[in-house]
Amino acid sequence: MDIYAFWKAILDQNAQEIRKYFHPDARVTWHCTNERFTLDEFLIANCEYPGDWEGTVERVERLRDLIITVTNVRAGDQSLSCHVTSFIKIRGDRIASMEEYWADDGPAPRWRLEKHIGTPVH
Repeated sequence: MDIYAFWKAILDQNAQEIRKYFHPDARVTWHCTNERFTLDEFLIANCEYPGDWEGTVERVERLRDLIITVTNVRAGDQSLSCHVTSFIKIRGDRIASMEEYWADDGPAPRWRLEKHIGTPVH
């Protein structure tokens, strides 16, 4: 499976193209919001989300039938930036399940800034 082409389809919100990557009975879980989707529900959640999106796949790890990606997803108008870590279980050459953890990008909490600990990553 071409993980970069998959992410392009996701960011383009191209439902027809995204569907090609999944088994029809696949499930997608977003743990941070306690949601599980069928493929059709995931397509609605992804493709009907407002706005245009862009992103960069920052890391890919492959372990047998598991692909792990870390992707920076940004609103086209730069009003929002998130990082998503995706655990993608492959059966054959298609996605059987995908578990994702989404987090908004932003500054460190005030209490850590006040302690002068840590350094910026970028």
